[in-house]
Amino acid sequence: MKQDVIELGATYHIFNRGNNKENIFIEDKNYIYFLQLLKKYILPIADIYAYCLLKNHFHILLRIKDGNAISHKYKDRPHQAFSNMFNAYTKAINKAYARSGSLFQEHLKRKRVMDEKCLVQILGYIHLNPVKHGFTEDYKEYPHSSFKAFVSNKNSNIDKQTIFNLIDKDSFEYWHHQRVFGLEDIMDL
Repeated sequence: MKQDVIELGATYHIFNRGNNKENIFIEDKNYIYFLQLLKKYILPIADIYAYCLLKNHFHILLRIKDGNAISHKYKDRPHQAFSNMFNAYTKAINKAYARSGSLFQEHLKRKRVMDEKCLVQILGYIHLNPVKHGFTEDYKEYPHSSFKAFVSNKNSNIDKQTIFNLIDKDSFEYWHHQRVFGLEDIMDL
């Protein structure tokens, strides 16, 4: 698959899975560490709209910041922040679980999100992914996704306001519920 170049100001669906389809998250603390690295490396360069971490793969929906808002360190090479994050995660997992080699399958996969309609479809796809793959029957209770951040009044690192400008906050949960019935029809993004 030809990869989109990561450019300033563009929105992407970022995803990957474990090498040889192996698990990339072994224990709960791995999910927490991954999110800490996401905060450290990716928040300085991107606004995160949604994420879902599953045992053997992950999905992140984000927008790379414009030139004036991005960390100077990554202004000319925003892709480097992702490389740094995934290298740090791989090294930690390899050390903790006495493994070696690549943790992730090939290169980071990404698809550019071209419009708001596609953005909200991908958001639903990401939050419903644990149901699609049989990790849970109720996407609202899955602990490793951004869904709970949207329905909580607590501050988070998720850019909820951008999404609530597209999907009314009061109907956000209902909007997801309607997508459950069309889950089989959602293409594998």
